[in-house]
Amino acid sequence: MNRRTRFSLAAFTAAAGFSSVVGAAQTDEQQGFIEGSQLTLLNRNFYFNRDDRNGAHAPGGAGYSEAWAHALIARFESGFTQGTVGVGVDAFAMLGLKLDTGGGRNGARSSFDVLPVDSDGNARDDYSKVGGALKARVFDTVIKVGDVFPTTPVVSYGDSRLLPESFRGVTLANTSVDGLTLQGGRLHAMSQPVSSNLRDNFVTFYGGPVNAPWVGYVGGDYQLTEHASVSLYTSRLKDAWNQHYLGTAFSYPLSNDLTLLAGFNYYRAVDEGKQLLGEFTNDIWSGKLGLRFGAHTLALTHQRNNGDDDFDYLRQSDSIYLDNSIQYSDFNSPGERSWMVRYDLDMASYGVPGLSFMTRYGKGTDADYANANSVYMRRDADGNPLTDQKRWERDIEVKYVVQSGSLKDLSLRVRQATTRATQFESDLDETRVIVEYPLSLL
Repeated sequence: MNRRTRFSLAAFTAAAGFSSVVGAAQTDEQQGFIEGSQLTLLNRNFYFNRDDRNGAHAPGGAGYSEAWAHALIARFESGFTQGTVGVGVDAFAMLGLKLDTGGGRNGARSSFDVLPVDSDGNARDDYSKVGGALKARVFDTVIKVGDVFPTTPVVSYGDSRLLPESFRGVTLANTSVDGLTLQGGRLHAMSQPVSSNLRDNFVTFYGGPVNAPWVGYVGGDYQLTEHASVSLYTSRLKDAWNQHYLGTAFSYPLSNDLTLLAGFNYYRAVDEGKQLLGEFTNDIWSGKLGLRFGAHTLALTHQRNNGDDDFDYLRQSDSIYLDNSIQYSDFNSPGERSWMVRYDLDMASYGVPGLSFMTRYGKGTDADYANANSVYMRRDADGNPLTDQKRWERDIEVKYVVQSGSLKDLSLRVRQATTRATQFESDLDETRVIVEYPLSLL
């Protein structure tokens, strides 16, 4: 273990220990702060390989990428002090350690994003993040200032890599009305999964870096009935886009063993201000219809992008609540129409609680860049806009969660994806193995 790794481990341990000391140092007048506190440590072991079948000739591809790493993710969340206005603090300390990778196998400068790399494309041995937020509770409203992890359809942190993504700014959430959650925020920086810096500029998945000073959002989720819910949000990435979202979910039991499932998601994105990502208007939607019969769930989804450009979102975030946005593909290219069938199996009904299986197949057609703006334009080798593009993706996932004993809640998940496409996308074979062991320390 090198000197930098030892230092990062020491910093990590000190930060986690400091959180415990803070909680223990409170007086009896602040019992709410102590009683509501929790300190957790998540061990995440992450293996990821991606075989770009087109090699260096793929769009943005770099051949074969592979990484194996381990993360320690400590989170401290205090309760609130007593009184009309309660105050508290959230803090985190995260450490990522390289276990195995090498030159040419670490996915440098791609969407692989498992470990940070230097200017020569070599993966770092370790990296860390330490941050936190102050929070206040006024009646049914919680306000946080600092490093935050929003979860909304228009701005949401991502957690599909070794370390989670975070944002810096102000958020609030209100639950005054039964069944209704209102959320809002204004964020001025983000931290990518492979970055130790908590003040990075904004980056979008398809348009790349964007010099926007902030992103703001507001909206809410309402449980209409026991079987139906609706969500409505709007956001602005300053000088880039205004993005609006409407979503519904429906689940209705037809009998003791049979349940009807349905859902709809709709986004409208329009350029804003200085048009840092060009001029565009995008309408994209997805619809789902499915049935759950005992341990089995089968669903069919359809998705369409009616705009002339890719439907974009913040890089490595989960800010895309579309049914056909899956492990690798988003099926969000201009004019693209896609269908997907998905099957889920819960093995608890067969005597193996904690074991689940999922597979899905999606196919997209009619992607057309003929009218795309200069930021999102994709061209062939002769410089002509790509038209009549197609792709498909097949995913398989198996997950097991230990139900009892000393290893309770330990989970093992294997995810495999295969994609094939025409010129605008890569042909990929991808495997991820993720082992997580959460511990409650306080």
